[in-house]
Amino acid sequence: MTFRLPTRLAMVLGPLLLAACATPRLPTTPTTALPAQWQATLPHSGDVRQLADWWRGFDDPLLPALIGQAQASSPTLAQSVARIAQARAALRGAQSLRWPAANLTAQAQRASTAGSVAPGTQSSAAIDARWEADLFGGTRAQVAAAQARSAGAGLDWHAARITLAADVAATYVALRSCEAQRAVFDADAVSQQQSASLTRDKVRVGFEAPANGALADGAAADAGNRAIAQRADCEVLLQSLSVLSGEAVADLRLRLTTRTAQLPQPTAFAVSTLPTQLLAQRPDIASAERALVAAAADVGVAEAARYPRLTFSGSLGVAGLRIGGQSSDGNTWGFGPALTLPLFDAGQRAATQAAAVARYDEARAGLDARLRAAVGEVEEALLRLDAAGRREAEAQRAAQGFRDYFTAAETRWRIGAGSLIDREDARRVALTAQTALLAVQRERVVAWVTLYRVLGGGWSAADADPLSPSKTN
Repeated sequence: MTFRLPTRLAMVLGPLLLAACATPRLPTTPTTALPAQWQATLPHSGDVRQLADWWRGFDDPLLPALIGQAQASSPTLAQSVARIAQARAALRGAQSLRWPAANLTAQAQRASTAGSVAPGTQSSAAIDARWEADLFGGTRAQVAAAQARSAGAGLDWHAARITLAADVAATYVALRSCEAQRAVFDADAVSQQQSASLTRDKVRVGFEAPANGALADGAAADAGNRAIAQRADCEVLLQSLSVLSGEAVADLRLRLTTRTAQLPQPTAFAVSTLPTQLLAQRPDIASAERALVAAAADVGVAEAARYPRLTFSGSLGVAGLRIGGQSSDGNTWGFGPALTLPLFDAGQRAATQAAAVARYDEARAGLDARLRAAVGEVEEALLRLDAAGRREAEAQRAAQGFRDYFTAAETRWRIGAGSLIDREDARRVALTAQTALLAVQRERVVAWVTLYRVLGGGWSAADADPLSPSKTN
């Protein structure tokens, strides 16, 4: 016996099947081609280490302690944790759409109408259930989007944590460098005050011209001004470090006295020659990938909304009526499917889908841009690290040479064999060379910190859940 579908049923199911076949599956892979290897010189002077524990390799134990404090008390990380909780709640909400929803409704009413013998009491209780069949994957797409956004929120927390560690380290290095520069300027200010006093004595007895006395006083004032400005810069950095670490300025100042003006020295680590391998360890890029997956799923949600919806609903209840001592009870039930066919919405659903596709294109372009920027960040960090390492030796030679030149010029001036102008020129050059040396030493350490950050800070997919009670800082 051959069964044929009624013509009307075929007209309904035919478009449904065609629409299901037409639902697009958008790609979620980036289009940016990454280089086969890094173009900059790679720092292979050290062992390959886990970057997550890299801070403990510094010769200054205060640095990792401050980083731990900052990560434990950071409002930014607290906001990230709250966003993770929100995303996971949204995920649970999307997953609940897979199951029927049921509600219990109970009510009682006592009323009297004109002409009735006695007031009556009417009561009822019913359970209503409703479930929508996921014909075109709209619910599955909603769940996929929520899962991607939940994972992305966790990845954003890891990225913020790595950035915070790098910010604390960079600020700490800047503060130590500032302290070293302050020591240089303070010593120069004291020396210039002594030289100005000696010059004034020479002017009084006629061994120096009054113009040289004015030059010495001006140089002393300039040195004092420079020292005051440097101390202010150090105070600003101290305040910044206090804000980042969450420690009071007074307590932090006390802890910093143990290694005043000493730059922390990091341990070197090797960098792989495979950019794709290392960029896969960056949580910000992984988060951008999850955003692309979520955007693709949103397209599926918008697409499914353009097609018919099949809903099953049912109810089961009891009702009763009591008037004047008489009662009447009964049971009620009902069950049946409902098919909703979208007919006309003036293009609203099509516009929603077009907007979803545009957001997908934006997310895909954003991931490509993030990948390109990541490659550039690593290359820049490698270039700066290599240049700082090669410049430091030259800067040390320059600082030592100009320091010796100034010492000789000052000796000649003190015994009357040289002019104050020559001595002042030598002092300025020596001071500039010393400042340049401190700057390049700071750049080298900061370059290592930057490289740590742009390589993902040792993040991996197995890292601790930010909402887990056992998470570590």
